[in-house]
Amino acid sequence: MRRGGHGAPYDDPRQALADEAEGFLLAQVHRDQARREAEELCARMPWLTTAQAEELTGHYVRRRLDVTRQLLHDTVRRARELRHEYESRYAALRHALLRRHAACACALLACAGGVNALAVLLTR
Repeated sequence: MRRGGHGAPYDDPRQALADEAEGFLLAQVHRDQARREAEELCARMPWLTTAQAEELTGHYVRRRLDVTRQLLHDTVRRARELRHEYESRYAALRHALLRRHAACACALLACAGGVNALAVLLTR
């Protein structure tokens, strides 16, 4: 999983390989967990034949992986939406801060010019 990449391409192919391996291992963990859950479910149904238990296990694992895949896709989509919202808000705040700093700098220069003009008038 890319950390702080903001969707940028990988600079280091080793990082891409590590992320791919991590994704593969996470998928295997989810698959194994789904299989264990299916086997536990089948164990609570002793009337199932071996073929029925295998069919139920296969169906449960496929369905569970589909649900997990959909949840991950939804999470990625929402993360993109939030990133866009936060980046837009950050840009707006930076713009407002820049305007305020520019206004303060102008006011400061105007005051300095006024003080300088007053000093020139008082020294005459």
